[in-house]
Amino acid sequence: MTAFFIGDVALDEYYSADHWLGPAEKGFVKELPAECGGSIANAAVMHAALGGATEFLSLLNQSPLSDRLVADLNTNGVSTRYMLRDPEIPDSRNLIFLVDGEHVVLTVEMGQQPMWLPAEALAALRGPGFLYTTLYRARRLHARTPDGVQAQAGLLADLRAHGRRVIFDLDVGGATEADLPYLQGADVVIFNRIGFRATFGHDDIAQVAGWMRQNRIARVVRTMSEDGAEALDGDHLVRVPGYRVTVADVTGAGDTLGAALTWGLGRGDGFADTLDFATAAAARSVTRHGPRGGKAAPEEVRAWRSGLGG
Repeated sequence: MTAFFIGDVALDEYYSADHWLGPAEKGFVKELPAECGGSIANAAVMHAALGGATEFLSLLNQSPLSDRLVADLNTNGVSTRYMLRDPEIPDSRNLIFLVDGEHVVLTVEMGQQPMWLPAEALAALRGPGFLYTTLYRARRLHARTPDGVQAQAGLLADLRAHGRRVIFDLDVGGATEADLPYLQGADVVIFNRIGFRATFGHDDIAQVAGWMRQNRIARVVRTMSEDGAEALDGDHLVRVPGYRVTVADVTGAGDTLGAALTWGLGRGDGFADTLDFATAAAARSVTRHGPRGGKAAPEEVRAWRSGLGG
């Protein structure tokens, strides 16, 4: 089964500094090599490296930079046959600042233009497999069908009815009451610590079981950096340990975890084992520089984990 990744792809422009600056301060940054990135594109690349059949869809302009981003995805085994283009939008770029093992990401605003799926993309999405996406992109999806226009949450419901299982990466942003129509029926919703607290106002994942049942969400995952991850699989609480490693770059760690989770579930692996593997893949990724430091074959992740005694 093919997994679709619908989201951002961008040129990640890296800078490092000795310390974080406060308001009205000035300082120097060191320019580092730029790399092709973008959160959901990173996840797509990682999924393909693990051996998954991978489609990526986004909305780009027609510049040489966009051509470079598409070519890079193809080189990494990711299909872009359904890529959307709009010549009026800006180049897709992220500015990433690295300080003390943490990072701040500034994204160039590209607008809220609807993303109209062509008939062939809609037909492919109406098949079995996973869809890995974000609320930002889900709000923009539209398609024309014989029954009229399908859009946004209604379009997601249509895809689920045709067997597409949805995984939402909510990262730091979390979700509000207005977002629930999109999340309803999701197979997995992934938060990090910040996004989880922003959504629920607390840190106790056991308390969200009722929220999951009410919205027909099969699983919620809360990632916790070096402390591993925890999840509710229905009413079953799953905890997996983290790894204490020397951090080179945390960019892409969450994308790696999400990609590995999608890959394992797509294979039919058990959820707890898949989350354990995904957490190891994410920990390995932060020991390497770059947004796609998590790119690895399954045996590489397992060998790395075994080398740490895991």
